[in-house]
Amino acid sequence: MIRIANVSKKIRFKHILSNCKAKIDKGKIIGIIGENGCGKTTILKIIAGIMQPSSGSVKISNINDMSNVMAYCHDSDYFYPYFTIKQLIDYYQSQYSDFDIEKANRLIEFFHLNENEKIKYLSKGQLGRVKITVTLARKAPLLMLDEPLSGLDPLVKQKIVKGIIEYVDLDNQTILLTTHELLEVEPLLDEVIVMREGTIVTQREVEDIRITEGKGLNHWLEEIYL
Repeated sequence: MIRIANVSKKIRFKHILSNCKAKIDKGKIIGIIGENGCGKTTILKIIAGIMQPSSGSVKISNINDMSNVMAYCHDSDYFYPYFTIKQLIDYYQSQYSDFDIEKANRLIEFFHLNENEKIKYLSKGQLGRVKITVTLARKAPLLMLDEPLSGLDPLVKQKIVKGIIEYVDLDNQTILLTTHELLEVEPLLDEVIVMREGTIVTQREVEDIRITEGKGLNHWLEEIYL
């Protein structure tokens, strides 16, 4: 589905990414993992088309305009604070032809959100659930989640993981997410892309790691970084 070919990114005199290569197949949940500052968010933004690589390319099924095929959930706050959740849902429906408002309403109920609550009054956990709601409500083939569990309490993390399991159609959609929350997301992941110091050092199937290495992702990743 997606091919990352020799992608590098330089900002001023600093190399952020260096010669990154990976292949992302359809119908999988793939985690981009690694230490802080290793380039996870940068590679996600380049795939999304928010940033341009200094060299190399990202190709997705012979499509040049990524905005037509992907939904991107940022790690930062990016909603109009004066919107209610319902107004936000209506806005997304007006902007994206693939937005499923019935699915959005089911997600609001699933996440126990009040559609009349204003964005500016939401807690961090509520805002995290709203971000996931408007992302999962789209029928885009590629869903990209940047640190979707970061800073949330354990119950909210569990709810978001359950929401991903229940509301993503893996026959037609692929999820690419960055995360530090390996314990919570490991049961979700089909593959991991490991980054270190701005480059992709390996891409492995999670089940293969469990079988051949005899350990979970956390312990396996610790060995890579030692």
